[in-house]
Amino acid sequence: MTLIADAPPTPGPGRLVDHFERGLDAPICLTWELTYACNLSCVHCLSSSGRRDPRELSTEECKGIIDELERMQVFYVNIGGGEPTVRSDFWELLDYATAHHVGVKFSTNGVKITPEIATKLAANDYVDVQISLDGATADVNDAIRGGRSYDMAIRAMQNLHDAGMKNFKLSVVCTRTNIGQLDEFKALADTYGAQLRLTRLRPSGRGADVWDDLHPTADQQRELYDWLVAHGDQVLTGDSFFHLSAYGQALPGLNLCGAGRVVCLIDPVGDIYACPFAIHDEFLAGNIRDNGFAHVWRQSGLFQRLRSPQSGGACSSCQFFDTCKGGCMAAKFFTGLPLDGPDPECVRGFGEEALKDKDKLTPQTPSGDHSHRTSPPRPRPVRVTIGRRDDITRPPVSACAESPLAGFSPPDVNKTAPEGGTARGGIRSH
Repeated sequence: MTLIADAPPTPGPGRLVDHFERGLDAPICLTWELTYACNLSCVHCLSSSGRRDPRELSTEECKGIIDELERMQVFYVNIGGGEPTVRSDFWELLDYATAHHVGVKFSTNGVKITPEIATKLAANDYVDVQISLDGATADVNDAIRGGRSYDMAIRAMQNLHDAGMKNFKLSVVCTRTNIGQLDEFKALADTYGAQLRLTRLRPSGRGADVWDDLHPTADQQRELYDWLVAHGDQVLTGDSFFHLSAYGQALPGLNLCGAGRVVCLIDPVGDIYACPFAIHDEFLAGNIRDNGFAHVWRQSGLFQRLRSPQSGGACSSCQFFDTCKGGCMAAKFFTGLPLDGPDPECVRGFGEEALKDKDKLTPQTPSGDHSHRTSPPRPRPVRVTIGRRDDITRPPVSACAESPLAGFSPPDVNKTAPEGGTARGGIRSH
């Protein structure tokens, strides 16, 4: 993998992060949301998932994308949704990708991770699984992800543990309600032989509606930073907390916003966005169905602009700008702060100060809402796109074409904890 051919030269060897800022000829990590369909309605869902979009990419179109990623030598894809496993062709696409040298890391709430599926996954060295859980106890988790979702995730981890799968991920979005459970999350991951992965809550999708109430307080940000410094070599973060580096010590990882440089998103209808957390027309680079992925990645005007030197704006004079880089682009955009301004969770307080002047801010509305019809209505318009992508001559897929729970018969979760642990509460200490 090399630098984009016409990117501006960087004098000297420089740091790895300096080269990555200029962009690569293929993404290191590609996030691909296969479907908006989901059996849950998590209050902070970054893609406002729930109902399937009738324009969803077909099986053959998905295989064509995988073929292109293989030619580009993309290391692996991060597959999500919605809940990707509710697509009837998900396992076929997973096998196709790994057979074509494209590793798969997929995020799931665990609904389809039966003992049989877990055994199959454990036998494939090119597959990694992330089980989503946002509370180390059922009461905390289910308030965010929905009733019985804790039991479902625990059952999936038990099945993966029993199948002998090592180092699958327990993926946690850090919120105001679970920051105090970091040690419990780590113990829970250790119990099932998983690796803990912590990610940041962004005001994206439905998360825009709950961000004010759920994003960690300033004191909790410091608590999280101290915990990550102490446990950074054992915990993954996906480089999502680089804004915390202004506390003094850079956290492990690139500490870089990789949007359009080393990461991007393909959504269920083939739209390509610079960032998985910035699903908005401002960050839409193109569509798979028009020119293919490689063309968009290498030729998009949006991506070229993101790879050009950034001024840093008001943050450039801060002594911590070299590690913080002004924070998260999506977090700023959806809270109404300027992209060259401070992160809303700037640990030096500049973002909080800027947010006080709400009359001068224009928070942006995430594009599209696929929430279940039974969910409370959101006070925002839903974008309707009409054009070439709607004219694909393919029968529409009903939002109810497949029950997410089809063929699923839950076992007694009280019998599924590994030796020395319990299904809820009483996690053994380490």
